[in-house]
Amino acid sequence: MARISDFQVKDVVNVADGKKLGNIVDLDIDQVSGKITSIILTKPGKGLNFFSKEEEMTIYWSDIVKIGEDVILVKYHSTVDLEEKTPNPIKFT
Repeated sequence: MARISDFQVKDVVNVADGKKLGNIVDLDIDQVSGKITSIILTKPGKGLNFFSKEEEMTIYWSDIVKIGEDVILVKYHSTVDLEEKTPNPIKFT
């Protein structure tokens, strides 16, 4: 049986771009089935600021590709990333 502490020591990496998304701080568990439905991450901070609030993100269990000894690989596309990659349409006037 795995413990949450087993997950918290692993880095979560996005297979789409190879970037580290953060560390696991919590798990969402279905109360009826007892299965993990998603993992909750804290995003890595851009700097150390005592007053800054850490941002959290949710990764659904279905988006996990592989759980290894040191890393968890996930498929994650944020809406911000998709908006930045979408080219602006050409407008004719």
